[in-house]
Amino acid sequence: MSRIERVSVIGAGTMGAGIAQVFAHAGCAVKLIDVKEDLVKRGVATIDTSLERMVKKELITPAQKKDTLGRVRTDIGLDGTTGSELVVEAINENADLKKRVWKEVAAHAGEQAILASNTSSISITELASAVPSPRRFIGMHFMNPVPVMKLVEVIRGLETDDATTAATLELCRAMGKTPVEVNDYPGFVSNRILMPMINEAVYCLMEGVATKEAIDEVMKLGMAHPMGPLALADLIGLDVCLSIMEVLHRELGDSKYRPCPLLKKMVAAGRLGRKSVRGFYE
Repeated sequence: MSRIERVSVIGAGTMGAGIAQVFAHAGCAVKLIDVKEDLVKRGVATIDTSLERMVKKELITPAQKKDTLGRVRTDIGLDGTTGSELVVEAINENADLKKRVWKEVAAHAGEQAILASNTSSISITELASAVPSPRRFIGMHFMNPVPVMKLVEVIRGLETDDATTAATLELCRAMGKTPVEVNDYPGFVSNRILMPMINEAVYCLMEGVATKEAIDEVMKLGMAHPMGPLALADLIGLDVCLSIMEVLHRELGDSKYRPCPLLKKMVAAGRLGRKSVRGFYE
């Protein structure tokens, strides 16, 4: 497959904006797509802020920032994916919603386009069932914050072909990322390990084992983690953590993946972490 130059990113939230930024920085023409004009404008503003931070750190020049922003366009509606060589979906972690989106995307994207989901836990094989050519469907799980984190989990579904996998791995490397190929199991590797740790930290807090500050300090100083699990949960979003734990619990059927009641209560109360200003921390 020749070099990919035209990319559509569906979902202009934190992850979608970050994904659009790294593709644009790598020289791709990027279309950032969402359902409302204010959402895509907010996504572009997120990219602008991120690039400005990189300029101040002297990681890029002002000219590179301008060029990168110039390669990002916006659109409303999934027909905007027409002509794309790669479509990356980065919407809410809901299998039914994702499949509805992919069914519509398949009607617009080119027959040879690679279709990639940024899902953090949902089966790639299941999502691929929504498109006519599941051989072109693959998982590209970027880490947050996307412009900083090097890892991309590349998940091959049951029907994903060798050409799609090879092209995706090559593209990740061309963007300066480190792709790691993993198999299609719930949570893949990253969240199969990370989310139960976060969930157990929430249990420790709920059961009064220690304060939130103490729990995070133990993991930072004792395990050399750059951020404690509760602070990390706030960064990721408690609703996202809960969704992933529910997928693990449902798909693997093991009680050790049962979401902590306190995590469920926090989400029900709208305390989602940084995105809502209140989580485990203010």
